[in-house]
Amino acid sequence: MNALLRKETRLASLRLTYLFIGFSAMVLLPGYPILCGAFFVTLGIFQSFQSAREANDLVFSALLPVAKRHVVRGKYQFVLLIELVALAIMAALTLVRMTVLADALVYRQNALMNANPFFLGAVLVAFGLFNALFVGGFFRTSFKLGAPFVAYIAAAFAEMVVAEALHHVPGLGALNAFGFEHLALQLSLLGGGAVLFAALTYLSYKRACEDFERTDL
Repeated sequence: MNALLRKETRLASLRLTYLFIGFSAMVLLPGYPILCGAFFVTLGIFQSFQSAREANDLVFSALLPVAKRHVVRGKYQFVLLIELVALAIMAALTLVRMTVLADALVYRQNALMNANPFFLGAVLVAFGLFNALFVGGFFRTSFKLGAPFVAYIAAAFAEMVVAEALHHVPGLGALNAFGFEHLALQLSLLGGGAVLFAALTYLSYKRACEDFERTDL
């Protein structure tokens, strides 16, 4: 772990952010839109950004003997750390639902999204939207949080609605497969989500570095 990431995890972040990783366990909730778990994880990250802004964390970081792009990198590394820990928990619980709980009636009779690789791909898309719209949007001014977060909320809930509705469309029922049914399709969708997550994160990171370099703190 590099010095700036240690600074983010030990100084700039709130305990609340780590507690909100626990919302990853919403994967096990029947009769609930489980993709909301990803939103609550990002809400925890937002709280750390808000706290850091009020403490003038970016000014402090910019005064350190590091390049401004490294400050941006530290923020993105922190965000990715939280997201990937949450994703690992969701993946483990999804595997439990695909094996031990694959035939549980409480999940079989659920009309909402099932926990499977398609769900994990949707989680990655949600995280990618957060990185692009909120984190990248924040660095456009390095101060304003509200507008970028509102833009992310709108995009995230639009994605949730689409993801929840798709398996009800005739011919797309395989998106809500149980157990290891349609595994090849499911894994390809997970891969697509991973590619989109990586692209959104990388492009927003590059843009954030450029924006922060131009920012007069």
